[in-house]
Amino acid sequence: MARLSVALIVRNEAQNLAACLEQVRWADEIVVLDAGSSDATVDIARRYTDKVFVAADWPGYGVQRQRVQAHATGDWVFMLDADERVTPELRSAIEKVVAEDRRDRVYAVPRLSWVFGRFIRHGGWYPDRVIRLYARDRARYNDALVHEKLVYDSAMQVENLQGDLLHYTYRDLEHYLVKSAGYAAAWAAQRKAKGKTASLSQGLVHGIGCFLRMYVFRAGFLDGRQGLLLALLSAHSTFVKYADLWIRTQGEPDRSEEAH
Repeated sequence: MARLSVALIVRNEAQNLAACLEQVRWADEIVVLDAGSSDATVDIARRYTDKVFVAADWPGYGVQRQRVQAHATGDWVFMLDADERVTPELRSAIEKVVAEDRRDRVYAVPRLSWVFGRFIRHGGWYPDRVIRLYARDRARYNDALVHEKLVYDSAMQVENLQGDLLHYTYRDLEHYLVKSAGYAAAWAAQRKAKGKTASLSQGLVHGIGCFLRMYVFRAGFLDGRQGLLLALLSAHSTFVKYADLWIRTQGEPDRSEEAH
């Protein structure tokens, strides 16, 4: 029978990890790759699996996912994050896929996010399908620093699984802002490395567009005050990533004035 590896990349996830791993103890194998945690993340991971590895350098999300996959031995990989929880319905769907062992397809799961006190079902946040289940020898992640994607043969089919993957994405507003700033910095660095530039007006236009798309066109208003807050924060985050890229392309400071 085909075997399943649940794989995670983590860093300082002591608050989340036990609850996450408790929901996947049924898997044939759990593989955890730590990125140099300073809390109890590694110790917690070792309570659930002996396949715990550390790679303290940070090459970006894509390469780190490649690394954890390289440690997996199962026929199938389910890529999971520490702030996610596998529901019983999703577990059943995953087990069925592994039992059928049809390696000519990859599988997307619907994520349902809990943000600032409620599950978010509008604004483009749900079902937020992400491809997470795939045959280990048929797919791998790309090298992207952030917003990494799974790469697989174009002839392979993508199928949607039933059962939500619960996503407890932000602890509080500070966590959101710190996490968002990290994504923006990685996005800007990646774009600059490719020779891309940006302007503040681009950031403004994209930020306004983000708000309208989430709150109006995708009915974010149906999620109440949380929907409004998320649309505003997302617009801000969109502007910030363009502003970050713009700042990075402004050149070095003029040191000639310092001599006077």
